[in-house]
Amino acid sequence: MQDVRVNIIIERDEDGCYAYSPDLKGCQSQGNSLEEVKVNIKEAVELYLETLDRHEIPALRERDIFTMALELKVA
Repeated sequence: MQDVRVNIIIERDEDGCYAYSPDLKGCQSQGNSLEEVKVNIKEAVELYLETLDRHEIPALRERDIFTMALELKVA
């Protein structure tokens, strides 16, 4: 068994939370709360990883994704 780090983006709006992995094309989930979407996306990632060949997994360690929030004054 290998350790794998997968980047996850979570967006929250008035309808709940949406999560996806930019590392795993098409791997996404949703939930009514932050806690629920975390559980759901973890399950989705685990299922996705089961579909990969062993040689595809090392490539997941090669990508870093950084996010940041900017607060700007708009005229």
